[in-house]
Amino acid sequence: MAKGGDSSKGGDFQKHLAGGETTGQYLAQVLYNTKTDFKPLPGFTEKDDNTSSYRLQASVDCDEVCPNIYIGDAATAKNKKYLKMLGITHVLNTAEGKRFGFVDTDANYYKDTTMKYMGLPLADLPSTCINQYFHAAATFIEEAVSTGGKAFVHCMMGMSRSATCVLAYLMIKEQMLASKAIQTVRSNRDIHPNDGFLRQLAELDNQLRRQRL
Repeated sequence: MAKGGDSSKGGDFQKHLAGGETTGQYLAQVLYNTKTDFKPLPGFTEKDDNTSSYRLQASVDCDEVCPNIYIGDAATAKNKKYLKMLGITHVLNTAEGKRFGFVDTDANYYKDTTMKYMGLPLADLPSTCINQYFHAAATFIEEAVSTGGKAFVHCMMGMSRSATCVLAYLMIKEQMLASKAIQTVRSNRDIHPNDGFLRQLAELDNQLRRQRL
């Protein structure tokens, strides 16, 4: 059961959570204590030792963090050849925009493919209210997985915004506790959601835990 200390917020109408409220500090500790098992780049094997394969591998950064769900960076998102090779059907850009720190792709960028696109204009700042997009992102990822497709979720580096949205999916649609979701994703990719995002994931965890009591 998630932990992190009791909370005095909310009054008597809130249902008591065994083990106390989940906190961002607790999730940060779970993140710190979970080590990443670095694996070969998805789509390649040890037999892929030709020059073109090495060049492609050097230009992309991507990991399959759970079955048919991938997290990666901006360069990978723009490499449509690689996404097609992986069989990606849905692309979720959690950093859509033209400013520094954002990724300037949109639905038009993928119009020459069959990939479905969703863009979220999120800044990687603790003050960003990423929670307003949790359910929309989760539904988009679920659509890919439930129809036999594959979702590629990215931001600029593939560490904070994208990881947070995948964690929300696992919590909302797969009914994982936040701690379990973090362990699942972090074991497959070196993710680093910022402190504000961890706090919002903790709040989501408490909401979902109460709903399931």
